[in-house]
Amino acid sequence: MNKLLLASFIIITSIFTAQAQKDVVITGKVLEQNTGQPLEYATVAFFSKAENRIITGGITSENGEFSIPVAPGTYDVSIEFISFKKQIIPNQTLSKSQNIGIIRLEADTQALDEIEIIAEKTTVDIKLDKKIYSVGQDLTVRGGNVSDVLDNIPSVSVDVEGNVALRGNENVKILINGKPSGLVGINSTDALRQLPAESIERVEVITSPSARYEAEGTAGILNIILRRSKLQGFNGAITANVGHPTSAGISGNINYRTGNVNIFNTTSYDYREVPGNSSSYTQYFNVKEDDFGNLIDYPDTYLDESNEYDRVRKGLSTNFGVEWYITDSASLTGAVSYRDGDNERNTTNTLIQLDENQQFISQNNRFDPEQEDDKVLQYSLNFNKNFDDSGHKLTMDFQYEDNTEDEYSKVLLEGVNTEKVATLEDQSRVLLQADYVLPIGENSQFEFGYRGNFKDQDTDYTVELLDFDTNQFVVNDSLTNFMNYREYVNAAYTQFGSKIGSKFSYLLGLRYESTRVTIDQPTSGDYSRNNYTGLFPTVNLSYEFSDEENVTLGYSRRLRRPWPFFLNPFPSRSSVTNVFRGNPELAPSYSGLFDLGYYKKFGKVSLNTSAYYQHATDVFNFVSYDTGVPVDVNGQEFTIIERTPINLAEEDRYGFEFTVIYRPIPKWNINANFNIYQQSLTGEAPNGLSLDNKSTSWFARLNSKYTLPGKVDWQTSLNYRGPSEDAQNKRDGNFSANMAFSKDIFNENASIALNISDLFNSRKRIMETTTPTFHGNSEFQWRERSINLSFTYRFNQQKQRQHRQQRNNNGGGGSDMEFEG
Repeated sequence: MNKLLLASFIIITSIFTAQAQKDVVITGKVLEQNTGQPLEYATVAFFSKAENRIITGGITSENGEFSIPVAPGTYDVSIEFISFKKQIIPNQTLSKSQNIGIIRLEADTQALDEIEIIAEKTTVDIKLDKKIYSVGQDLTVRGGNVSDVLDNIPSVSVDVEGNVALRGNENVKILINGKPSGLVGINSTDALRQLPAESIERVEVITSPSARYEAEGTAGILNIILRRSKLQGFNGAITANVGHPTSAGISGNINYRTGNVNIFNTTSYDYREVPGNSSSYTQYFNVKEDDFGNLIDYPDTYLDESNEYDRVRKGLSTNFGVEWYITDSASLTGAVSYRDGDNERNTTNTLIQLDENQQFISQNNRFDPEQEDDKVLQYSLNFNKNFDDSGHKLTMDFQYEDNTEDEYSKVLLEGVNTEKVATLEDQSRVLLQADYVLPIGENSQFEFGYRGNFKDQDTDYTVELLDFDTNQFVVNDSLTNFMNYREYVNAAYTQFGSKIGSKFSYLLGLRYESTRVTIDQPTSGDYSRNNYTGLFPTVNLSYEFSDEENVTLGYSRRLRRPWPFFLNPFPSRSSVTNVFRGNPELAPSYSGLFDLGYYKKFGKVSLNTSAYYQHATDVFNFVSYDTGVPVDVNGQEFTIIERTPINLAEEDRYGFEFTVIYRPIPKWNINANFNIYQQSLTGEAPNGLSLDNKSTSWFARLNSKYTLPGKVDWQTSLNYRGPSEDAQNKRDGNFSANMAFSKDIFNENASIALNISDLFNSRKRIMETTTPTFHGNSEFQWRERSINLSFTYRFNQQKQRQHRQQRNNNGGGGSDMEFEG
């Protein structure tokens, strides 16, 4: 026993002795070169050439000092601090604890400019195939959501129902971090309203996508990049907000980066009450055919319908990830995203029936409470390998997600529950992607890659109607259905880009996509399959007259695939008299898009213009027509109006837009965006009605941000969407305004902002619809005016020092727009 105790003592003593001999403690201090001020949260890293990786590291304290244990050896010691030039002390042999003295870092003017651009204002960076908008401190979106952010991006518009359009075209593909994402949801409109604005770093507007991007989206692509801090050490921000109508939320993003590991997380919870309303007034032309085939004119009848929407939206979303720098040239990033939305919508419907003299006949009151539960769980893995500093790299991605949306609703007529509807959607998706980039010489680059996107979606739609004789609910077989939808897309691409001389750049690409779609409906026994392939060439050209002037030309062939909802032939009802029915014969639409852009900077004014033309074949649009099927409403007979998507023959769209950024003085920034386009459609409705139509529409946006006395920022956003018209509908113009005020407090470590959305409560869709069988006027307001107060606290982000240093270096001005070829 004594020998055993002695042996144990010797072993334990040896372990502690070896551990004590293993690490030495290196101390020192980091100061700002010009002022001698200590730099808190500067990063000190120890790089081993023998192992070709960073062994350990740490950050400085409040007085700029550091004390870091490290194994004895020879290292390159690097000292970094954001907006300062990196300093490296090479070949340091460390065999004992020592103080390496004071390290003074010199301010990096160029880096400071970049920090100012990101921290203080929304900017645009023009590249060969896209425009990148850094969200910055856009006050009008604080405490808001992703839809609010998109509605403030030039070229992008969001209508009153939340539908996102690019240059007036709603067929836009929305990506998160360059990939399809469950965070966008099965129904992207609702999902975008649940993601907090504070989670966004920048938005890429891609109107002429290169072959690298998927071909889906005839209008182009919006790529939303979520925040991930590049600062060393521990840093982040927390935002809390309250508002009227009743709303409250809290969101935070944190980042911890040290040595060869970066840990990041963004989490938010939001509660929001969203009241809205709609109304319609419909005149029915009662022309009916008798038993002998004669048309008989009966007196016209009228319906006056109104809806009040009381919505409650509650949602938790989080994104957690770890980035591991395996070596200086390779990294592996894993992330998990989760979103849980719990929504309610209570709709009160009032239906008033009028006779031919528009006199009251009867009133029908309908109450439709609805519960919706959305859940998304997404796993992603990314590997990135840089072979050298020239851009030679390989990236590989894997992503799996499971997305469910369950809706349960009832219909109460005069207080009696007469109908139950359940819509259960379950979608799973697997994404595989690999991209390889090979520089050739100093000015050329070759790239190729593969993407596989495999989506399975099941939709279970059940309608139960009350049997008044038995007082029991019975499943309605003519409405109830189940649909299995499978969409498998395999794609490969290659592209080559080069710069000739110092002026001319080009990027040429070709993408191949093979799509396999199957629709299985066990309810009706129907089964269909549609396989199609396509080649999608892309051309992007750029000529730089100078650093402040260039012209670009782009061409891309694009594709629009029908959504599963558009293909389901079983009807779904928004009311007793209005039905939506999908079209299983709907074919994909192809288009070719030309885009000619010009950028010029005139002193304090930056001008970015674009002229574009798009020709599409087999485009699909929605048409409404009277089915002739009667429905009884309180003893009065009406016919059901059906809305369905169909393929039209072709569409031509011409447009012109420009964006102006003007900074007359350092404390005042103005930007304006104007887009006008003409749309020409040709086609025929299922009932033979011609849908040929040509219309012109436009929208404009003006943003002004001014710093008032007391360093209070005041921002105003004015939006106008011009009137539009097609073969059946006329839409009135719509004006809306947002206003916000913000003030930095607590030594600029925090901010408080007041945001008023839809200041005049005028954001409404007013529309007139005319067909041979009915004429209607309608008005819809998705969300009423709202007021939001938000508080943001930043920790370890050093905003004050960056902002002050920026003013000292360039007088508070700086470029509002940059160009990179």
